[in-house]
Amino acid sequence: MVYNDAMFDLIIRNGIIIDGQKTPRYQADVGIRGDRIAAIGNLSTAESAAAIDATDLVVAPGFIDVHTHSDAVLLSTPHLHSKTAQGFTTEFLMLDGVSYAPLSRHTAPAWIQYLRSLDGLRFEQYTGWETVGQYMALLHKRTAQNVATFVPYGNVRTQTAGFGERHLNDYQLADIQGLVAQGMADGAAGLSTGLDYVDQCFASTEELVAAARGMRKEQGVYVTHVRYARGTLEGVREAVEIGRRAGVPVHISHLKGDSEAEADALIDYIDLVAINEVDFSFDVYPYMSSSTMLQYLLPLEFWADGVMAAYGKLADPWLRERFQRRLDRMDLHAVTIAWVSSRHNARHHGSTLAEYVAATGTRAADALCDLLIEEGMAVLLVFHRPEDGLESAFLEHPCYMMGSDGIYFADGVIHPRQYGAGARLLGHYCRRKRLFSLEDAVYKLSGFPAARFKLRGRGALRPNNYADIVVFSPETIADRATFDHPLRLALGVEHLLVNGQPIIAEGDVVAGVTPGRYLQFGRE
Repeated sequence: MVYNDAMFDLIIRNGIIIDGQKTPRYQADVGIRGDRIAAIGNLSTAESAAAIDATDLVVAPGFIDVHTHSDAVLLSTPHLHSKTAQGFTTEFLMLDGVSYAPLSRHTAPAWIQYLRSLDGLRFEQYTGWETVGQYMALLHKRTAQNVATFVPYGNVRTQTAGFGERHLNDYQLADIQGLVAQGMADGAAGLSTGLDYVDQCFASTEELVAAARGMRKEQGVYVTHVRYARGTLEGVREAVEIGRRAGVPVHISHLKGDSEAEADALIDYIDLVAINEVDFSFDVYPYMSSSTMLQYLLPLEFWADGVMAAYGKLADPWLRERFQRRLDRMDLHAVTIAWVSSRHNARHHGSTLAEYVAATGTRAADALCDLLIEEGMAVLLVFHRPEDGLESAFLEHPCYMMGSDGIYFADGVIHPRQYGAGARLLGHYCRRKRLFSLEDAVYKLSGFPAARFKLRGRGALRPNNYADIVVFSPETIADRATFDHPLRLALGVEHLLVNGQPIIAEGDVVAGVTPGRYLQFGRE
């Protein structure tokens, strides 16, 4: 279509349009007025206040990261350049069932302490918010990128029953359903769980079915870090059972197999069972190595009386024996310290656990329990394994979308997925390995997550949709972050718009702009 004598705020000219819906690419101009796409077509005679020359560049919907740990980072870092340099315009928060809402003055100290090495909030940043809606309001129009959220089940459970191992009664389950419903009313896209984390590790299948029923009316998505301790396939089976019985869609977080046999078994289960029993999807980051908190390795008995009581248990000789038996089954040479909270121990960033333990002259359980005591539990790890591409079968699966699982500490030796996941999918897996077409890759990064989590007007280049747009070079986009140098920005993104406003221009950050919004489930 030719638009004669039209006037736009911005025109992106001569770009290669990849619309986020798997439509074959084509060349066109994109005209923007305010926060919306006003026209796509031949705008050669149209005028605009500003223009971008996108010759030989791809113009696509802004990318959506459905699994992040940016919750507190965005309070202090409104423009998260590690992510926008990859083309991400939307960050989903409150994953793995753990975050900073809902909470109260009774539960806030424990959550802030427990999550210090994952989501990063400091005590002085807590200003008294309680609900999911109140927390998200702190970010609305105060960040460069958009934000969206889930209701974190660990917070819901402790809000109802306090911390610790306990069976919930019918009144508590009803309260949980009410809190889930409140989170959905606040705009959340579903319920997230992390069944290896507090206090969800004590939740039964029956309890989780009851909780998920709190969002059946809205068809919120059950998003879960499954019980990996039981085995990934068994955990996925439980998730599908929960979704089927609760009558809600199911999404598995960071799904991959640790061996070729396990990967094949998981793919077979998805293709033969899961997609036939529930509305099913999953995310994963394009690496085999992983990252989480050191305290994740502690036996569940440490958490039986709550987070604050766990500090005293770190000195318990019997529990240290239990911990040692687990550590004896691990290769401590393949686990590195990514970040600690103190300056004193920051010299160990990048060291393996084996090196750290040897330096202390004590056995592993004693050295690591003492480190947790010294650091107030705030120790982040990277678990290394060969980057053999075993995740490829999941990346090319039609149920897959991008979730970076990124954890950000500017002074750590963190997992490179924070700086590289999206660019790695486009550069290494799409351009170099040709695992899928660029149209498919963009769909996995934009159109699919937007549709899955009902982000209205996002994820597709269409007139009247919001102008979340990435302009990148298909020939150069690539991740540069490595495990030795994880803080290197990705290459290839030339321009990035959020709600029609540039936040990256000619490859550089546009300072001081915060057009990001809180995107709510099923709402404009």
